[in-house]
Amino acid sequence: MTRKGFGLRAIAIGGFAATLMAVPAAHAEDKVVVFAAASLKDALDAVNKACEADVGEAATVSYAASSALAKQIEGGAPADVFISADLDWMKYLSDKKLTKPDTEVKLLGNEIVLVAPKDSTVETKIEKGFDLAKLVGDGKLAMGDFKAVPAGKYGKAALESLGVWSSVEGKVAQAENVRAALKLVSTGEATLGIVYATDAHAEKGVKVVGTFPEDSHPPIIYPVAQTADSKDKDTPAFLKCLQSAKAGALFKEQGFTVLTPSN
Repeated sequence: MTRKGFGLRAIAIGGFAATLMAVPAAHAEDKVVVFAAASLKDALDAVNKACEADVGEAATVSYAASSALAKQIEGGAPADVFISADLDWMKYLSDKKLTKPDTEVKLLGNEIVLVAPKDSTVETKIEKGFDLAKLVGDGKLAMGDFKAVPAGKYGKAALESLGVWSSVEGKVAQAENVRAALKLVSTGEATLGIVYATDAHAEKGVKVVGTFPEDSHPPIIYPVAQTADSKDKDTPAFLKCLQSAKAGALFKEQGFTVLTPSN
């Protein structure tokens, strides 16, 4: 492996490991424990703070790839609430009866965008057959693990739909979550990256080169549900606040589309 290749891998793993370190080893009796997709961090941190008065406490939130969090819940990790970046990982848990189906809600929507370091001169129009391989050049295209991470799956689907996946597959630097992919671009380790529009909004070290057509990938939906093993009495209040008008305003500030009517 080249030195640069090692660097790419180290950053991706390091970013992922940092998110997992926050996962509580044991359930905090007096806290709602939330496992949430990494792309939600900025928005959900703000929402959590705003909801503290309604819930009576601030939740303990752990961020990582939806795939990793779902597997942890399956393995018995303590969580009261799961917020996934796609429907697939929520279904994975609900099929195993690890969520309370009557609490599942399609909470948010998002977009995926192509980003470059902020000082990049790359310009393009994302359309059928656009020359992404030429834009990446000898560099790397950062994206989430396209076999598991929702942002990576959406990204691959879009590139396949646009007919350019085969031309860049060998240039892809996969990361364990979308924030790790974003980091590869902001530090210049990758020439371009595919991330959520909300991630690009939160990272000043990148610029948006283009937005992928909505019809080039499955709809980006973030569902939320209470876990089957949730015991915290304040969990329903937290779920209600997530769907409130004040939470919706904060999610919108970060670029998310709110899919639920305010309660």
